[in-house]
Amino acid sequence: MRTEHVRHVVWDWNGTILDDNDAAVAAVNAVCAAYGRAPVDLEHWRSIYRRPIQDCYADLFGRAISAEDWADIDRRYHDAYRALLATTRLSPGIPDELRRWRAAGGTQSLLSMWFHDELVPMVSEHGLAELFLRVDGLRTAVGGHGKTDHLREHLAALDLDPADVLLVGDVLDDAVAAEAVGTRCVLVATGMSGPATLRASGVPVVDSVAEALLLT
Repeated sequence: MRTEHVRHVVWDWNGTILDDNDAAVAAVNAVCAAYGRAPVDLEHWRSIYRRPIQDCYADLFGRAISAEDWADIDRRYHDAYRALLATTRLSPGIPDELRRWRAAGGTQSLLSMWFHDELVPMVSEHGLAELFLRVDGLRTAVGGHGKTDHLREHLAALDLDPADVLLVGDVLDDAVAAEAVGTRCVLVATGMSGPATLRASGVPVVDSVAEALLLT
């Protein structure tokens, strides 16, 4: 399946451009340890991962997650994740595929649910900033909710017609956001959602960012 007339690609960060699965699961297990829950592996976390992420922890702990719980879980997760950021790396094909897309005349931007003030310097440290027209991250203190409103605001800031845009992400929430705002979507099976879960969305699913761009 090809996505015709794509002029601009909006890239997700965690699990798409950044290979951070090991750090993410280790951070989840830091939360599990604090709440007396046995650790999980990547396969199990992928099998329950969805947004809002509070629901994933409700599954893990077998009970409802209060607002107070969620604030504490979110803080513990991000503290543990930040401590492991130095162990993460760019996904295979990055930055070469992004450079090829730009050389072919396409434009691209980055939209992440990671905190904006931390995302921007991280993108620069990886030498990617000059490849994006715009970089947007989360501008709230607590995360875990969906991407739809952020994608809508991101496209408006760039004055883009959603019909010309492809969103490349790694979780079902990316497909939900794309459908809501009218962009196309390709999901890469490299992040927090497994291939079977992604295929249930009905959008194209590939194994790498290189394959995602082959569909444009």
